[in-house]
Amino acid sequence: MTGGVQAISVSALNEYVKTLLDRDDVLQSIAVRGEISNFVAHRSGHLYFSLKDERGVIRCAMFRASADRLRFRPCDGMQVVVYGSVSLYPASGSYQLYASHIERFGVGDLYLAYEELKKRLEGEGLFAPERKKPIPRYPREIGVITSPTGAAVRDILRILGRRYPLASVILYPASVQGEGAAESILSGVAYFNFERPVDTVILGRGGGSIEDLWAFNDENLARAIAASAIPIISAVGHETDFTIADFVADLRAPTPSAAAELAVPDAAELLRGIAALPERLLARIEDRLSVAKARLASATERPVLRRPEAALREPTLRLSALTDRADGAISSTLSLCSSALGRTAAKLEALSPLATLSRGYGVVQTESGRLVRSVDGVSVGDILRLSLSDGELRASVIGAEKAEKIGE
Repeated sequence: MTGGVQAISVSALNEYVKTLLDRDDVLQSIAVRGEISNFVAHRSGHLYFSLKDERGVIRCAMFRASADRLRFRPCDGMQVVVYGSVSLYPASGSYQLYASHIERFGVGDLYLAYEELKKRLEGEGLFAPERKKPIPRYPREIGVITSPTGAAVRDILRILGRRYPLASVILYPASVQGEGAAESILSGVAYFNFERPVDTVILGRGGGSIEDLWAFNDENLARAIAASAIPIISAVGHETDFTIADFVADLRAPTPSAAAELAVPDAAELLRGIAALPERLLARIEDRLSVAKARLASATERPVLRRPEAALREPTLRLSALTDRADGAISSTLSLCSSALGRTAAKLEALSPLATLSRGYGVVQTESGRLVRSVDGVSVGDILRLSLSDGELRASVIGAEKAEKIGE
């Protein structure tokens, strides 16, 4: 004891301050405006968050009975008016605002900036599924960009080592929160793309508020991830946290642990699959043989294979009938052609000059070979050639007498 002041316990002090706060009428029915941060929806149904402005912050809690009456889902970056009372929690010695009702007031600056960048990059096609690269199935080397002291790196290394110890892990230690974090992460992306190529890169950190994760909403980082030649898995925050890096990455994992599982296959499962290959191969061969035997048995039961001569009998008969028809058609055609040829030859014989000569006629020509058709065409003394059926005569014209035409 000093100066007559009696010492009291910490809990007594906290209870006294709590009493003072609880007796203040202003603090028991107050409305506070600010931006939600560090929002957590507990599985019990209670909501826990911070309410802040540019100069201060206060912790808030809303119990399930009040939370169930809300018509919207609070989230980080949301501008709200919180109605409730201020009290002190004796166990921790911290005072907080107990919310009974929340009204939306607006959207925080960070949230607006996030939505604006997201909309712009999406419009440029940086989120399009067709530009995303596939994650290698059996990577030999995996790059990890994260804090070297956080829980995320421990989870990633533990799962990678357990699932697929064949892969080497290269850690790029980066600052993942606060000033300079975006530049640090960006350097990691450049390092694996230009200095130390790997098969896959995991970019991750644990959860946090929108301020904690803001480095992963950097536009330059987003463009670097989109331009990366190496597939990048983004694992930022918890399952409900989404950053710009998640949208541009080739694959988004809800947590760093999940990213490690997505990056590599399960070696134990692979070994079980390899061990089962001989049995699967034998079963496949037996199936193929069974099918082949069934097809062979079905084929041997067909009549054409059991009595092939029966199968040939009908085609042989048809061929014989066709041959007989062909022979008859050829004989008939030859007979018709022979008859036609005889008639044509008779006509030619009747019209032949030689036939005319054989009946006592002759052909008269001058010495030069001109055909004599009339007595007017010769003169006394001309030498003429007379062609008969069996030779030729030469004669001299000693006279010419023209016959009178009948009727003159």
